[in-house]
Amino acid sequence: MAARPVADKVIPAGPGSVHLTGRIGDKIDRCINHGILAQNVEKLVSPYRAKTETGNADWRCEYWGKWFTALALADAYEPTVQSAALRDQGTRELLVTAAPDGYLGTRQPKDRLQGWDTWGCKYALLGVLADYDRTHDPATLAAARRQGDVLFAQIGPGANTNIEDVGEWNGLPASSVLEPVVQLYQRTGDKKYLDLANHIVASWDTPSKRLKSGMRLLDDAIAGTAPSKMCSPKAYEMMSCFEGACELYRATGEPRLLEGPVALAESVRQHELTIVGCGTSNEVWCDGSKKQTGAVPKPMETCVTATWMKFNYQLLRLTGDSKYADELERNLYNALLGAMMPKGDWWAYFSGTMGVRVPSYIQHDDVGTSCCVLNGPRGLMITPSWAFMAGPDGPVVNLYGPATAKLAAPSGQAVNLDVAGDYPVDDHATITVKVDPPEAFSIWLRIPAWSLQTQLKVNGELVAVKPGTYAKVHRTWSTGDRIAISFDMRGRVVQAPDGNEQIAICRGPIVLSLDNRLVPSASGLATLTTDGSGQIELSPNPAAATRINAWMAFDVGCTVDGKPSTLTFCDYADAGNEFSRQNMFRTWLPQPLDLKTVYDTRQTWRTLSHANHWTDAPQQ
Repeated sequence: MAARPVADKVIPAGPGSVHLTGRIGDKIDRCINHGILAQNVEKLVSPYRAKTETGNADWRCEYWGKWFTALALADAYEPTVQSAALRDQGTRELLVTAAPDGYLGTRQPKDRLQGWDTWGCKYALLGVLADYDRTHDPATLAAARRQGDVLFAQIGPGANTNIEDVGEWNGLPASSVLEPVVQLYQRTGDKKYLDLANHIVASWDTPSKRLKSGMRLLDDAIAGTAPSKMCSPKAYEMMSCFEGACELYRATGEPRLLEGPVALAESVRQHELTIVGCGTSNEVWCDGSKKQTGAVPKPMETCVTATWMKFNYQLLRLTGDSKYADELERNLYNALLGAMMPKGDWWAYFSGTMGVRVPSYIQHDDVGTSCCVLNGPRGLMITPSWAFMAGPDGPVVNLYGPATAKLAAPSGQAVNLDVAGDYPVDDHATITVKVDPPEAFSIWLRIPAWSLQTQLKVNGELVAVKPGTYAKVHRTWSTGDRIAISFDMRGRVVQAPDGNEQIAICRGPIVLSLDNRLVPSASGLATLTTDGSGQIELSPNPAAATRINAWMAFDVGCTVDGKPSTLTFCDYADAGNEFSRQNMFRTWLPQPLDLKTVYDTRQTWRTLSHANHWTDAPQQ
């Protein structure tokens, strides 16, 4: 193992140390049982066995690795006989497809480095390393090394190939192989792989056949260049490269390797975030923040959402800045869960702030899945690792839904935290501490930036807090100590970022939407009742939530044609949860709102799918 010059500021919770219950726990269980564990290994491995992919059109090479990395996370979260058996089967069946030189891919030698080949090798290598982290099987690491050696020969310092000229999108997908290359160095200590990683990053500043000035990924990010104006605006692939830069920063401590990712994240915040998550159109950056109130073609790819979450997870670990946990929470509760179908077996490819929810089409019939169906679980399954973490002086609490966590005090002794309540349906959570013998350490408690009036008490004593930071409570903790925290769950009115006078409503981390099952189209002009303070009164309506299988619903005062009335909103993630052409929803609302045409937004299933016909989720 290579020494890490840079340690994480906050360390992810270890395997099996966190158990989430409530709504999030149920969603994770559904995703594992009906999605991850239900995958057909033979179909996922068959492209590696056949090795028939050519040209630029095919990307079956990514499917196995995406699925397997989610499976490894699921096996770490809640190991079972079934998950272990499937993990072993998945690795075994992939490794026997290796070419004589160790290549783990879907192409013959003459077709390598074309299209999505290197991108696919990245995912195979990520999956194999994820298995090694679970099993520590030297044969698995040996297979990873052989694939790493193939990459070194193809694109390393001695090769006559600039990675910017490899594959699609000006070498952006190929460059993202940086992440597992660094992981391979971290697990073997072999400097050859570190040399390869440094060579990839150096190549970004080297002129190529395609790019006279090079990709300039780090330089342009640091300069504040908008993501849509960088070398190639493919969102998911760009962030994957910066995930690799984060890994290389851990290995080398080179400041630019963290400065670049931090700057890119800030630029994404400025230009591309929507009210529910990370905005794109047709899978590319599009200045999505300003476009989100209109009909955006193919918006918010689930692969982008999952990768934006993974990128924020990297930055949370490296910086210890709670704003990245805030962003993880927002995407989890809104964009990510809105893309997962209720059963947990399938996902949307694109998700908008209005229109309908559309199940992903199947990209390759022989494999029977799509990139987003396999990537959504990867975003969801990192949740236990960031919900609770370890800081330098004690446990870190980022997520306040019901859960149990077994962490460690600085001395190494166990600290058990039991989180009770129904946050964020309720505005409060209670954390009971179990530690014996008593010990002095800190517990970090995330105070969300949106919660302007948070009340924190430890054993009844008030503790001062500041929004957008961690409250670091240092004391001698004993079994039975209780932390009570109440959040500011007043309804918030959000103004459209493009200044078109549309508004949206948030409550805590939850975005609220209209759904035509609760508010059917009708005659009349509706104006929401606001007082100009930025807050709006919300009245819980649990019966409405139950009626449409939503998490929460609220009545909001309004006038319709000047007469007092109410509109019923539900949480964004459950708006449109029938995934049908008849179930429409809307988040951004003109004022006044024409109730007759409220759902006539021009955002239809045709703008929310790659397919030329409606596609239902496949039946298991």
